[in-house]
Amino acid sequence: MREGQFIKQNLERWEGFQEPTENPDEIAKRFTYLVDDLSYAKTFYPNSNTIRYINGIAANIYLSIYKNKKEKKNRLITFWKTDLPLAIRSSHRILLFGLLFFLCFVLIGVFSAAYDQNFVRAILGDGYVDMTERNIAGGDPFGVYKQENEFIMFVSIAWNNIFVTLLLFSSGIFLGIGTIYFLLKNGLMLGVFEYMFFHHHLGGQSILVIFIHGTLEISAIVIAGGAGINLGNAILFPKTYKRVQSLMFATKNSIKILISVIPVLVIAAFFEGFVTRHTEMPLWMSISILVGSASFIAWFYIIYPIIVGKQHNLKENEI
Repeated sequence: MREGQFIKQNLERWEGFQEPTENPDEIAKRFTYLVDDLSYAKTFYPNSNTIRYINGIAANIYLSIYKNKKEKKNRLITFWKTDLPLAIRSSHRILLFGLLFFLCFVLIGVFSAAYDQNFVRAILGDGYVDMTERNIAGGDPFGVYKQENEFIMFVSIAWNNIFVTLLLFSSGIFLGIGTIYFLLKNGLMLGVFEYMFFHHHLGGQSILVIFIHGTLEISAIVIAGGAGINLGNAILFPKTYKRVQSLMFATKNSIKILISVIPVLVIAAFFEGFVTRHTEMPLWMSISILVGSASFIAWFYIIYPIIVGKQHNLKENEI
């Protein structure tokens, strides 16, 4: 490539790199790109002014990295206040795809169960369906949430949900196919599960009871699924990056998102172990928990990342 063409192809990006940013991932990305460009220029255009120009930009970024290392004393606050919202914002489109996949799978579960009653048993198992039908006949349709000690139930559910979420996320490395499979599995289970209660005219009650913990739990699974799909997307569609670089940037953002859902799963497990069992609770209390949980998810994973993204001039699909 001629030097003029090389400059024309990259000049706009170099000029953009000179705009200040406080996002550490963006700083690292810029520095990595400039090192690659500098190496290319030294190889093909020795003694060129282009080398000095790129080197000057890279030097300024290096100094900003060193400066940030000194200034970042409270990384925990910075992570939750800035780094995580930026990671979520840059992954919003992929997270939306994860949500759409999951909703489609839920609908498939609902319509399949409505078409063939045996599909319910095929997904949930005969033992669970028989137990639920006995509870419904006995006037306590949600008795399954009252069978164990509260604390033991809380710990076992939290551990199981975190393990499932880690598996769902990590399987995204297989081009996202593994994550989509687990979203399919969980989506079918939710669709069939809810259909079973709606079929017995308990749909509204099931939402008021089960979604006390389900709002946070299902949201966390979908968000972790989106983070897993992000890994596969980075491999399949690296854009202008090398595949290794694309995967590296996507992995950083996705792990941040994954970390954020762990406390959400723990809170959901607490609700399931200690709160959901109280099916006799007042209607206003149940609705308050549902609305509060949904509002938190909407604020923390949609609204707040958009606000922080605008403050840092971050584009929605920027890695």
